[in-house]
Amino acid sequence: MEANRLKHLYVEELKDLYSAETQLVKALPKMAKAATSEDLQTGFEEHLEQTKGHVLRLEEIFKALGESPKGKKCKGMEGLIKEGAEMIEEDIAPEEKDAGLISAAQRVEHYEMAGYGCVRTYAKLLGEVAAESLLQQTLDEEKTTDEKLTELAGNINIEAMDAGEEEAEERASHGRRKAARA
Repeated sequence: MEANRLKHLYVEELKDLYSAETQLVKALPKMAKAATSEDLQTGFEEHLEQTKGHVLRLEEIFKALGESPKGKKCKGMEGLIKEGAEMIEEDIAPEEKDAGLISAAQRVEHYEMAGYGCVRTYAKLLGEVAAESLLQQTLDEEKTTDEKLTELAGNINIEAMDAGEEEAEERASHGRRKAARA
């Protein structure tokens, strides 16, 4: 592949990530508000601040390239955010909603990790040393966020499972009482 073709792809992929990150800046406060677990709320709030930093890094890269970050809408992130919004609107138990929010957030993180891994490699091939370093830093932060979400999921998924078992036992107990009265 010619270097100018790779550079074109690099810039287009950076624009896609910029759009993804700016969409996420708008979505994360909604996810934090919907979460019932304090740890999950805090995690979303911390990642919001981190995401704002990702946007600034991308702007720094665009400035160095003499390019504008605008002009492209990341449809992949748009879809992932819509799925997360559907989870927020679900009328389900708080533990189940938190587990679903973690699932939605991890899909976002994996999408971002794939994108940042690619553009970091392009930057390396193109000799964009400063950009490569900034992109690696963001990639590392995305991986750390994914690991934190996995850790939170351990407890929250168990809480969702236990809550479901308690509800099932309550329904069964209610059914037995009703049958005994009949």
